[in-house]
Amino acid sequence: MSTSSLPALPASDRPEVTARLRDALLGASFTADGLLELLGAPAYAALARSETVPALRATRGDTPLETLVRLFLLQQPVPHARVEGVLPVDDCLESGWLVRADGDEVAATVDVRPYGGPGGDDWFIVSDLGCAVGGAGGIGNRDEGVVLGVGGASTTLAGITVRTPVSAALDLGTGSGIQALHAAQHATRVTATDLNPRALHITALTLALSGAPAADLREGSLFEPVRDDETYDLIVSNPPFVISPGARLTYRDGGMGGDDLCRTLVQQAGARLREGGFAQFLANWQHVEGEDWQDRLRSWVPRGCDAWIVQREVQDVTQYAELWLRDAGDHRDDVAAYQARYDAWLDEFEARKVKALGFGWITLRRTDAAVPSVTVEEWPHPVEQPLGDTVRAHFERLDYLRTHDDAALLAGHFTLGAEVVQEQVGLPGAEDPEHVVLRQHRGMCRATKVDTVGAGFAGVCDGSLSAGRILDAIAQLVGEDPVLLRDRTPAQIRLLVEQGFLDPAG
Repeated sequence: MSTSSLPALPASDRPEVTARLRDALLGASFTADGLLELLGAPAYAALARSETVPALRATRGDTPLETLVRLFLLQQPVPHARVEGVLPVDDCLESGWLVRADGDEVAATVDVRPYGGPGGDDWFIVSDLGCAVGGAGGIGNRDEGVVLGVGGASTTLAGITVRTPVSAALDLGTGSGIQALHAAQHATRVTATDLNPRALHITALTLALSGAPAADLREGSLFEPVRDDETYDLIVSNPPFVISPGARLTYRDGGMGGDDLCRTLVQQAGARLREGGFAQFLANWQHVEGEDWQDRLRSWVPRGCDAWIVQREVQDVTQYAELWLRDAGDHRDDVAAYQARYDAWLDEFEARKVKALGFGWITLRRTDAAVPSVTVEEWPHPVEQPLGDTVRAHFERLDYLRTHDDAALLAGHFTLGAEVVQEQVGLPGAEDPEHVVLRQHRGMCRATKVDTVGAGFAGVCDGSLSAGRILDAIAQLVGEDPVLLRDRTPAQIRLLVEQGFLDPAG
């Protein structure tokens, strides 16, 4: 792999220098909170879109924090004397964090971006210069080995990942190490792999500069670096899922035809999971003419695993091609080159009979159940991150439903889910509502229509009475045969439990 257009990286075997650099960054309040206070919300948000002008205007002074923002986030050379009072500058020059620029100035060799951990931790994500936010508006370097920093996909995956203590976690295609950094907080051992050796080097820097334990770093594609006898409690991957003609950019183009990379990743994960373990991925998939996209994804799920697949967005082939052409900065090329690349994408999709592309989340849980549960759904609506607890609870509820037949369900006790409200929909002044809606204000933020029995049932679920006792009381109120009501209601209860409107008590 050629990385000729990329600068040499800082040394990853100088822990004493990295520790001193971390102390200096924290001492100058070079943190997510410190940046927000210095720049203000509009300039801070603009940085996340790769727009630097507002931040340049906000850092015209010479405070230590302004110096660090210009150096590590805005890629501006800074006078040596000005940096000397902020960083261990000679150590940083010797170990490669800084290089000498024109005159008596120094410049950063990598982007270092403050990143707030979930527990209020002050972390730092290292990436290649100009590539800190996942290519928004076009990456700063189109070398095939470029390593990106924090993008929307990175934070989405981090947010949906189940965060329970585990002994072994695997981050496939680690990139700049964001998922490995999160996993290090709750996994005894973290293994991180990448096809790009530069990414592994940068992951080591991210972990060290963030004060996290080192990971077991291995070079190779997908599960190739993993031994046959190795299994994990957690597997995460934000893979190079882009469905493209060819493999120009290692960080995004998997080099397999169509969506084969994502399919292969999902299918091979089952054998690497321990009982009860989770595998969580972001993925793209093809909507192929004549095929049901949900059936296509169900066919990916490995034996022995439950699955929850959520399609968050669908784009037609032209929108998709334009998105990733802009991501690579191709829109800044001459018109003929841009049009030729665009044409190649459309040729690829036409040959594969692809009419649209889906994006979403795939979660597997190893259960070895005789009858696995596979849920494939479209949910483009807003959700409340982080969703890790929501994902874990979803699979716990599936376990409950699988082991409780209708009789056991009616003997069970339930409580209303957190922040579920009831809405009555109908014409103003009408005696009765046309329908009743239960709505969640947490997690997936679902809404579902229920009949009067369902609404009445959910409204009194506080864990004190069994489902059967509640239905008997409702039958008496509405004048319905309690046996018939008990017979027809379990299906509605199952749906409310599956979607998180009701939780099994205890």
